[in-house]
Amino acid sequence: MTKLTLNARSIKDPATAKTQCVVVPVSGDGKLKGIAAQIDKAHGGAIRTALDLGDFSGKRGQTQFLMGSGAAQRVLLVGCASKSKKGFARDDARELATSISKTLPNSRSKDALVLLGDLDINKQDTRWLLTYLARSLVTARYRYTATVSKPKDPSQLSRLVVDPGKSLGTAAANTALTEGKNTGEGVNLARNLANLPGNICTPNYLASEARKLARSSKKLTTRILDEKKMRELGMGSLLSVSAGSDEPARLIVMEYKGGKTKDAPYVLVGKGITFDTGGISLKPGAKMDEMKFDMGGAASVFGTMAAITAMEISLNVVAIVAAAENMPSGGATKPGDVVTSMSGKTIEVLNTDAEGRLVLCDALTYAERYKPAAVVDIATLTGACVVALGSHASGLYANQDALAEQLLAAGVETHDRAWRMPLWEDYQKQIDTPFADMANIGGPGGGSITAACFLARFAEKYDWAHLDIAGSAWDSAPKGATGRPVSLLTQYLLDRIG
Repeated sequence: MTKLTLNARSIKDPATAKTQCVVVPVSGDGKLKGIAAQIDKAHGGAIRTALDLGDFSGKRGQTQFLMGSGAAQRVLLVGCASKSKKGFARDDARELATSISKTLPNSRSKDALVLLGDLDINKQDTRWLLTYLARSLVTARYRYTATVSKPKDPSQLSRLVVDPGKSLGTAAANTALTEGKNTGEGVNLARNLANLPGNICTPNYLASEARKLARSSKKLTTRILDEKKMRELGMGSLLSVSAGSDEPARLIVMEYKGGKTKDAPYVLVGKGITFDTGGISLKPGAKMDEMKFDMGGAASVFGTMAAITAMEISLNVVAIVAAAENMPSGGATKPGDVVTSMSGKTIEVLNTDAEGRLVLCDALTYAERYKPAAVVDIATLTGACVVALGSHASGLYANQDALAEQLLAAGVETHDRAWRMPLWEDYQKQIDTPFADMANIGGPGGGSITAACFLARFAEKYDWAHLDIAGSAWDSAPKGATGRPVSLLTQYLLDRIG
């Protein structure tokens, strides 16, 4: 698929601008003014006719294609009536961007012109709209092709020009478009990795993808730790998960050096279980195929690293991906086995299907060597989080309020939202056991919380947050990865720059 070129510039006479499709926001009051009136006149009153006939009303989110009769071959009307009495708001801007991105890439238009000059919107919200629009357009063009003999036709749209109006200069507008585009491409990378089947996307495959990503920038380096090296480091917890698989585990470390040498890095830790049968504690057969998505946390880390590398942000970031396959075999870890983590703490494995925390805890201990500014781990960790929050929000746990607020704010800004969950000491007793320092499960109550409590015991030496994305990382109908929370993580890192 050809890449999408995005550009912002001021259009002196929108009515005479040549394009295969001109996109015109129309208010819901039935009145045509400014640019919309100019486009209507240039196309023989076609917009006015559509309004009078009731084919189009300007309702928020409504779209309507008209045949062009002027310089534009097509006219795409997009309703932008506001639900707020205070005028055009962020929700309205998001709905506008979403409507454009759902409709335009699926048309036959190869290029398009979006005219935003009629919107009553301030500088800050214009920049936000452009970022969200660019991200949405890029993600709307995603097609899964890797294992399909006759994939869906790719989007024809390859070039988009946006006139942001007078509230934002073209330089700032182009910066916003680029930021949104790079984030969208990071989301698509995460989706593609997670969508790949487990017989292709193995721990070794993820390692090769990390090396490939490192070749894209001199600021990014990759190091792969094999099982021998992990054994030397004492990563008995992580290795207990891969013990039943023919696929060897890998600890993937990517270091992006965009900040000053002495600046402490921000560390992202991703759960990379490339397929999860549950091990000896075997999962039910129904929907087990979706366990290829159990590396969604790792995929989001890859996508975020791709986005920030493309943006060349001025920050030091380290990504650690704990990659393994969880399979049952004669050599697999058994319920009741006790393993020793890299930290020296022992763990009674009461359920081998609670394996994500077993690979993450060693990765969290490994993160200590970087003396990080903060650590965020991302994992499709618990079905309990799906029960608690559904698919709309990722579960957020943190040992520092400031870090939690930063992540929540990034989620709100990008509409890739999280919800903070309790990490109270009261829950810690549920993972106590007489046979080891802790158990890897804490009973039926508060399953997502006790999983976070387990991880918290390995993150006591730095500011730490955990994102449980079991509900947000993929959809079952239609089936496919969402690429979340790449947008949240990318925004969080952008917010940390000077």
